[in-house]
Amino acid sequence: MGWVKNARKGNSGGVGNTLEDLLGIKENNLPIPNAAEWELKAQRVNTTSLVTLFHMEPSPRALKFVPSILLLNYGWIHKEAGKKYPKNEMSFRQTISGKNYSDRGFKVIVDRSARKVSVSFNSDAVSASHKEWLNEVKLKVGLADINPQPYWGFDDLFHKAGTKLINCFFVQADNKIEDGIEYFNFNSIMQLERFSIENFLSAIEENKIFVDFDARTGHNHGTKFRMRQNCLFELYEKKYPIG
Repeated sequence: MGWVKNARKGNSGGVGNTLEDLLGIKENNLPIPNAAEWELKAQRVNTTSLVTLFHMEPSPRALKFVPSILLLNYGWIHKEAGKKYPKNEMSFRQTISGKNYSDRGFKVIVDRSARKVSVSFNSDAVSASHKEWLNEVKLKVGLADINPQPYWGFDDLFHKAGTKLINCFFVQADNKIEDGIEYFNFNSIMQLERFSIENFLSAIEENKIFVDFDARTGHNHGTKFRMRQNCLFELYEKKYPIG
């Protein structure tokens, strides 16, 4: 079809929405592959953003861990507090990897013996630029590791990932802007089959998959597992280009 107009102006996810519209796939938020037995992922070729694999809140879920513990004990004043939001609006927005500690001292831990993926806190790894915030954490809960730790059990995680990503079409598109309107040229399709759980765990450890928290006092936008776009094919045992 060549260049196609973005169906969702101003939406970073417009590339996927546009493709779904062209294919006649209705937009939904159901936790199942969005093309029957196949998941459909689309992204701009030149973007540095991460691919969202799926949403999944950590356990213990009964505690509503993100808003009740991470946000309250480890959150900081939202940059829009007193402007867009109330003056006491707090934020806990972190993209955490399994290889390096974040500048606020968080890291993803893959524990194969305990069969869980957890989030750990190390006060010694906190950047000097967050010294004031660290002092607030010390007053609230101390500087030991998070207790209890938020985690995802292997069985729950594998069920979610295996159900959502069992097979996948990964589509990339060039994009251009003309007269303030974005256009896409969908020109690369990779067919991916047989999602590998072991590859998924290794990708967390190798800084290819991240855990992304995005919560504020007024709303928890959800916890996501996200991946570097050019690494998605590594999660599958079988992969072939189409066209």
